[in-house]
Amino acid sequence: MKLILAIIRIAKMQETKIALQEAGLPSFTAMPVLGRGKGHGDLEKAELYAPEHQELISTTPRLKSKRMITLMVTDEKKDLAVATIIKTNQTGQSGDGKVFVIDSSDSVHIRTGEKGDKTLD
Repeated sequence: MKLILAIIRIAKMQETKIALQEAGLPSFTAMPVLGRGKGHGDLEKAELYAPEHQELISTTPRLKSKRMITLMVTDEKKDLAVATIIKTNQTGQSGDGKVFVIDSSDSVHIRTGEKGDKTLD
C-alpha cells in the first residue's frame, strides 16, 4: 500500500476531484494548508511597488494557501494516482505543487476490523 500526499493549487481542486473520480480513485481526504517552495512567489507584482519595498517583497518568504490531498492506494494503483494528479495539476508554472509517495505497512477498517488492501476498495 502507498500513501499519496499531494500539495496542489486551490484553483485545481475541483478538476482534481473529477479526475480522481474518473480514474477510479474516488476516496481521498483534502485539507487547506499553508506553505512555500524554494521560490519567492510572483515577483512580477513587486515591480508595482516603490523601489524601497521591492527588496522586502522579493526576500521575505511568504506562505501561500494550497490544498493537501491524501489518498491510500494499492501498490498497483500508485502510478495511476500519481499520473492523474500530475496531469491535472501541471501548468508548467512555479507553484504547481508536489506529490509524495510513502510506503504504508497496513490499514484497518474501523467499522469491520478488516485489514490490508481490501480496506481500500
